[in-house]
Amino acid sequence: MTSQPVPLTAEGVDLGGALLRWETITEIADVDNACFVLNRAPGAWQPERVFRFSDVTGRHVSLYPTARAPALLVAGLPMHRIKTVDPLEDTRLKTRAAQPAGIVLDTAMGLGYTAMEAAQRAEHVITVEIDPAVVEVARLNPWSQPLFTHPRIERRLADSAEVIAESADESFTRILHDPPTMTLTGELYSGAYYRELFRVLRKGGRLFHYIGDLNSTSGARTVRGVIERLQAAGFRGVQRRPEAFAVIAFR
Repeated sequence: MTSQPVPLTAEGVDLGGALLRWETITEIADVDNACFVLNRAPGAWQPERVFRFSDVTGRHVSLYPTARAPALLVAGLPMHRIKTVDPLEDTRLKTRAAQPAGIVLDTAMGLGYTAMEAAQRAEHVITVEIDPAVVEVARLNPWSQPLFTHPRIERRLADSAEVIAESADESFTRILHDPPTMTLTGELYSGAYYRELFRVLRKGGRLFHYIGDLNSTSGARTVRGVIERLQAAGFRGVQRRPEAFAVIAFR
């Protein structure tokens, strides 16, 4: 995120009076699918992989490096696009389609990129995360820090279905539904869940539902069922938004 000059020595790089040794740098550089934080030990920095095991889901949670902001991995699966665009551009494509405004519900916080982007336009964003391990990983991610300080973001550690069930009818102007893949969280793609989303969305409100690549075999299969269940739940004007790997719908 920033850069600054640092002294190089025969033993390593001097970072704030302690060395990041060349052998440690090599150890980090040899791993291309993980991010590290540095912990200060006597005279040197020691690397720690950003990695947690979730007692809630029984899955591993970690950061995956990209050219800019890291992606979140859950059970080894990326929760952001990392091939054709990076996670920050992925987030911008999502929010462009979602058009956040008013009171926003973000059903799956993750690293908080969507909530942070939505908070630039909305009055208030409630972002929900079920897994404390994901929150721990987000706290270690420099790109996620505004998530914990932005005055218009309210974080809730809870099951989004429970938060929605406790919400009054027409509580939200926009809903950003960006769940993990259907194989990991099938209940977040169910007709019962969609009916509750419809209930808490205001008339004229917009639902953004991330699905994945609509042109892939699995995405095409998933989106057909999603559209059918959204329409059965009462949503109208369901539109495919392939550039955002999503559909939008209205109440």
